[in-house]
Amino acid sequence: MGLKEERERFESTKLIHESATLVFHGVEGYDVYNTSIPFHWNGGIYLFGRVERRSEWARSWVRLFKNTGKDDWSLVPGSMIYQLEDPYVSVIGDRLVLGGTHVRYKAGSLDTYYGYFYKGTDLHDLYYFTTGPDHMKDIRLVELADRSIGVFSRPRNEEIQRRFGSESQIGFAVIAGIEDLTDHVIEQAPYIPGIFAEGEWGGCNQAYLLESGFIGIIGHKCYHELKADGVKVSVYLNVALVFDPKQHKLVDARIIGTRSCYPPGPAKKPELVDCAFTSGLVMRPDGRVDLYSGIGDTQEGRIAIAYPFDGYGRLVTR
Repeated sequence: MGLKEERERFESTKLIHESATLVFHGVEGYDVYNTSIPFHWNGGIYLFGRVERRSEWARSWVRLFKNTGKDDWSLVPGSMIYQLEDPYVSVIGDRLVLGGTHVRYKAGSLDTYYGYFYKGTDLHDLYYFTTGPDHMKDIRLVELADRSIGVFSRPRNEEIQRRFGSESQIGFAVIAGIEDLTDHVIEQAPYIPGIFAEGEWGGCNQAYLLESGFIGIIGHKCYHELKADGVKVSVYLNVALVFDPKQHKLVDARIIGTRSCYPPGPAKKPELVDCAFTSGLVMRPDGRVDLYSGIGDTQEGRIAIAYPFDGYGRLVTR
């Protein structure tokens, strides 16, 4: 079954318990989208958001927001400004790690991009400490049971297209500590087979250690679709994957959200009307999860859904 058919089957049976668009204060005139997951830190609930004018592209900043109500977030005054896109966070030991994509221009034209990484215990004073490989987004980290760190990569290039037919792959490697995170380690991470079919691409957006020892991945899978009006739309889907790190293989994969699951809203470009770029999930007291996702490259949405890793253990929290 192709990804388009899988999406149609999901939408015919989907069960969405809540659907909302997040509201952001303190950045009037700018969109906030493709945020990190909400996280608890020193008594507050925060997230990092990509902040960008609707009329601009690849000219964004990452800012820190604090939760001020249900689906309501306010800019933290005086917080650091990062010249990044699409932030994500992970907790490694007692430190917060912030990652995001830094876009580099030359003579006014897009040249390349890298993953930048910051770490620390003070949200107002995170330290830049390493850079990912050239032309690679969606690098993610997860702390494992023995305190080692799982590293997910996402190469997307012409060599991948020639070798696999898909536009990207996801790799996985293990490092002993955060100081071992280098562009070489990320670039050499062995690929996980069987995630993408011909013409597809995607990546890991957030990774969670499960009680089974498997890793739960909340990510995105994508394909192109030519609409009746001639627009070639990039379809982004929210997906849940289960990965066995010992056997280095995928054991489960499913769609858990599509653009139609979220409230209607604008798209930055016509080709992004069907874009749900996953952020990650947060457990709820009722056993369900809140799934967060950028929508249309203009807003951040939230839907409440069933726990997507049922049968593979709960999320391990420390």
